[in-house]
Amino acid sequence: MKHTRRTFLKTGAAALALPAIPALAAQSAASAAPSTPSPETRQTAMKTFTLNDGNVIPSVGFGVFMIPNDGPTYEAVKTALQAGYRHIDTAAAYQNESDVGKAVRDSGIPRSEIFVTSKLWIQDFGYEAAKKGIATSLEKLGLDYIDLYLLHQPYGDVPGAWRALEEAKAAGKIRSIGVSNMTPKFWREFSPHFKTVPAVNQVEFNPFFQQKELRKIMDAAGVKLQAWYPLGHGNTELLEHPAITALAKKYGKNSGQIILRFEVQDGVITLPKSTSPQRIAGNIDIFDFALTDEEMQALRALDTGKGAHDPDAPGVAERLKSYNIHD
Repeated sequence: MKHTRRTFLKTGAAALALPAIPALAAQSAASAAPSTPSPETRQTAMKTFTLNDGNVIPSVGFGVFMIPNDGPTYEAVKTALQAGYRHIDTAAAYQNESDVGKAVRDSGIPRSEIFVTSKLWIQDFGYEAAKKGIATSLEKLGLDYIDLYLLHQPYGDVPGAWRALEEAKAAGKIRSIGVSNMTPKFWREFSPHFKTVPAVNQVEFNPFFQQKELRKIMDAAGVKLQAWYPLGHGNTELLEHPAITALAKKYGKNSGQIILRFEVQDGVITLPKSTSPQRIAGNIDIFDFALTDEEMQALRALDTGKGAHDPDAPGVAERLKSYNIHD
């Protein structure tokens, strides 16, 4: 059975593991309201990371999964850019690349100052199909190049698709290339077939699921970890954890800001998502304080080793392969 977009959305994001759903849907009652520095201040303060290919990526990006195309994504991205974001994360499977591209083009901000990420869906894996998929993403975005392009899932003809990404990078159509949802098992299976080491691996990550085994492997390979579900998808147990609310009170921040600060300070690229202008702005208001070494250790101790999604679980590949984004 082939899944349509309607049945895909009904099935649920965590079960089908399309990243970048993170949302600050539930704020801790004990948390302080977000402060509101100017967009210029937030942009100037934004921390960046240098990828293994030498390209620079903003440490906090704006995710657009499950925001509809044809208006809502355009408005959300426009709001994010006005708030000081310079990193937007979309995907072919999100079906809103055109709104992202239009918002970027209409922003008045030089293209070189905005970092755009998109992803190739499984349906377009394999060398020839991937070349067409890359061309489609570029066409929908209406951009001359994509800053970072990822293989969205670790299933199917990954080596063939990766070869197409490598060629597109060499041709200047893509600046950096990476993978997503790649567990240690899949990394060991596929990475020996890659001529180019991925710059990024985008996976589920938050204080309750810190991917410690995977991080050791990625650190050794020089691959940056990028977080979807960085706020646990509004998990109240996480947002209201005493270790987090105490820090929120100390620093005059909200729980989400403490979590995002922890992740960035720990070297993780993070992708919060919201459609609320206040929360969009608040999610990058995390660069005017720093957690102490002891506080970082206390938050590292919250790791349970368990996430909402296991890409290695039986049946996951089959369910995701059944979702087609085009005829």
